[in-house]
Amino acid sequence: MDNFVLLLLLLVPLIVAIPLTMVKQSNPAKWLAFIASIVVLGLTIQLLIAFVPDASIQFEEKFSWIPALGIQFHIGVDGISLPLVLLTNALIPLILLSTFRKTYKGNFYALVLFMQTGLLLVFTALDAFLFYVGWELALIPIYFICGLWGGQNKARITLKFFIYTFSGSLLMLIAIIYLYTQVPTADYEWRSFYELALDGKTQGYIFWAFFIAFAIKMPLFPFHTWQPDTYVVAPTTGTMLLSGIMLKMGVYGLIRWLLPIAPLGVNQYGGIALTLAIIGIIYASIVAFKQQDIKRLVAYSSIAHVGLIAAGVFVWNIQSLQGAMLQMINHGINVIGLFFVIELIYRQAETQDMQSLGGIAKPAPKLAIAFLIIVLGAIGLPLTNGFIGEFLLLIGVYQAGIWPAVFAGLTIILGAVYMLRMYQGVMLGEINQKTADFKDVSGVDLLVLGVILVLIIAIGIYPKPLLHISEAAVTQLIEQVKFN
Repeated sequence: MDNFVLLLLLLVPLIVAIPLTMVKQSNPAKWLAFIASIVVLGLTIQLLIAFVPDASIQFEEKFSWIPALGIQFHIGVDGISLPLVLLTNALIPLILLSTFRKTYKGNFYALVLFMQTGLLLVFTALDAFLFYVGWELALIPIYFICGLWGGQNKARITLKFFIYTFSGSLLMLIAIIYLYTQVPTADYEWRSFYELALDGKTQGYIFWAFFIAFAIKMPLFPFHTWQPDTYVVAPTTGTMLLSGIMLKMGVYGLIRWLLPIAPLGVNQYGGIALTLAIIGIIYASIVAFKQQDIKRLVAYSSIAHVGLIAAGVFVWNIQSLQGAMLQMINHGINVIGLFFVIELIYRQAETQDMQSLGGIAKPAPKLAIAFLIIVLGAIGLPLTNGFIGEFLLLIGVYQAGIWPAVFAGLTIILGAVYMLRMYQGVMLGEINQKTADFKDVSGVDLLVLGVILVLIIAIGIYPKPLLHISEAAVTQLIEQVKFN
């Protein structure tokens, strides 16, 4: 069973998604999708139990796919990819549960499962062409989720999102095809790409082709302009998928593909990328502070937090990379918690405007407590999940210089200011007309929040198991890829 468990992870959501497209009733559709996601999570736990936390690639499956072009269906996981597989398959059931008070039909849930397949393909692909297929497979479902179920101006905003991400994808595809032409064995294997001895000028071109594609997906400043509008207009499920999981594709791409393939390009331009990440931290934090729309505020906060993660990747040391791996998981958990609370508030108050809210803590103390813990996790309070990841990132960035660490550390200071300001504006103060009849959280909504809170506190108190998964793989990658 262990030999095929990774293949099953990809096949189960794909196989279930096909008949789901024809289910017209909401209840059977949501339960079928949720059960499929629980099966996938169970398989992931089995994978996690059998995983040996060393630097090797495990659970490999390799089949000839398009032999004439040297394309293999080659998948596997190591300590770098497994945490993201775990994140994807742990969050999808929560995201599906959060829709149980909605009346979405089977086609909506089919798109979520199709997207899950694409995400897993990205995180497990060991063939560059297969990685690109997964990259596009994850994009198409979220485009339709946002375009069909989004809010005002959804067509224009979703088209902008698609053009941005697809343009970056084309640059990456061009780079992948070029690298393929340089491989003596004419294949797309990741090891073959790693072993190429390209000159510095060529690696510079490769760097920018991959970097732009990944920077758009995360997104990093100045490639971020699609993100706030898309997060706001998308249905909450779409926003959760984009922020909780999909943006991690870009960070993973940096670690797995860009930096090991183009170390000379990183030597030339990595400082620019690090600078852009730090500028994005400060810019997004300042803009977030000025927002009254709480969903847009969280969207900008996500840009700031991902900027810190990207900065950690580009300084390329064990502490920063370990911090980046852990913080990708933490950010995914925290951000879906934030967007879910915003959805619960909008469902009753019918507004996301901070000035129109207030006093919710009085009629809804359970929601207020849950929201506070999620906010504290997002700003990295000790004993919450965000603390140890940000701590490792800042230690790692400090090794690149005191000033990068100072500016990167503004994420924590400014984040605390605008997140606590948001909490105060929404939950505290006087009750008004929109919040007077607010009902506290219960049922399936309380279950979703409960799981998120358990994860925030458990990881904050004991992060060692997650760090142990990636430690050996990160250490080996740092030793193999030198930028000097």
